[in-house]
Amino acid sequence: MKNTEKLPTFQKTETICFGLNRETDERSLAAFLQRFTEPAFLQTLVPRLEKEEITSLLDFLSRLMHKHCSEKEYHRLFLKD
Repeated sequence: MKNTEKLPTFQKTETICFGLNRETDERSLAAFLQRFTEPAFLQTLVPRLEKEEITSLLDFLSRLMHKHCSEKEYHRLFLKD
């Protein structure tokens, strides 16, 4: 998927599918992450995470952002500066 293409704002669970091709994987990952960050789900999941899981997840996501986003993109898109 090209950087200029918009990812779907919402995808049905049935359309989340990995392993077919890069474009489908990207769309499915975006849909999966959108569902993962739903407030009701996070309110259930986060209190159940162990300290090490929180640290590992934060480290992993921070590494991904550092690797794939410029500092400008990080501030504009993630921090909303």
